[in-house]
Amino acid sequence: MGKLDGKTAVITGGASGIGLAMAKRFIADGAFVFVFGRRQSALDAALAELGPQAIGVRGDTTSLDDLDRLFETVKSEKQTLDILVANAGVGDFAPLGDITPEHYAYAFDVNVKGTLFTVQKALPLLKPGASVILTGSTVGVMGTPAMSVYSASKAAVRNFARSWALDLKGTGIRVNVLSPGATETQKLMDMFETTGAQDEIVSGFRQNAPLGRMGEPSETAAVAAFLASDDSSYMTGGEVFVDGGYAQV
Repeated sequence: MGKLDGKTAVITGGASGIGLAMAKRFIADGAFVFVFGRRQSALDAALAELGPQAIGVRGDTTSLDDLDRLFETVKSEKQTLDILVANAGVGDFAPLGDITPEHYAYAFDVNVKGTLFTVQKALPLLKPGASVILTGSTVGVMGTPAMSVYSASKAAVRNFARSWALDLKGTGIRVNVLSPGATETQKLMDMFETTGAQDEIVSGFRQNAPLGRMGEPSETAAVAAFLASDDSSYMTGGEVFVDGGYAQV
C-alpha cells in the first residue's frame, strides 16, 4: 500500500527536473499522474520513464485554452482530481538597470499568471480533501542579486497560498507552498552557465547551506509526496522549505 494509492495527480512542468522527480515519486506511492509540459520531446522521454500510470498533455500554463484542454483530459480519463502541483516556472538573471519589459513578462506570465489559472481551472475537479501544492523558492523570502523579478514572482506565489487557503475555507481543499533551494537540475545548471561563473555560484550554494551541498530532485519530490498525502491533512496556507537550511539560518 502506498500513501497515494488511488489518487489522481496533475503536475505542470512535470516532464523534467523536480517535476519529473515528483511524478516518479507519486507513481511509486500509488498515484496516477497527468504530466503537463511545453515540449513534446521532453514529454515523450518522461512518459517512457514513467510507464502506464502517466498520461502526458502538451501545453503552456500561460494559455487558458491549453489549461482547459489539460483539465478536460483529466475529467475524461479520471473524472476528479486529488492532487494538483503547480510546478511550471521560469527564471533568468537580470540586475536592476538591465531589466526589460520582456524579462518581467516572461517571469510573471509563467510563475504568477500560469500558477493562478492552473489552480483556478482545476477547481471544478478538485475533491474535498484535495491537496494543491505551489512550487515556490528560497528566493521568495531572501534578497538575491540579479534575480529581483524572479524573486518577486515567487513571493507572489507564496501569498497565493495564504489567500487561497482562506478562499477555500470550508471546502477541505488544502493549499501549501513547497520551496526548494538550489537543486541539481539541468535547467538550473544551464542558467548558471549563462553567467560564465557556474562553478563559483555552485560553490557558493554549497558553502552557505548548512548541509554543505545542493539538493537532489528526489529530495524535493519526497516532501511533495508528504504534502500530497493525507499525512499532511492539517496543513494549509503554509510553506515547506527543502533547501539544506540555506534560507533558514
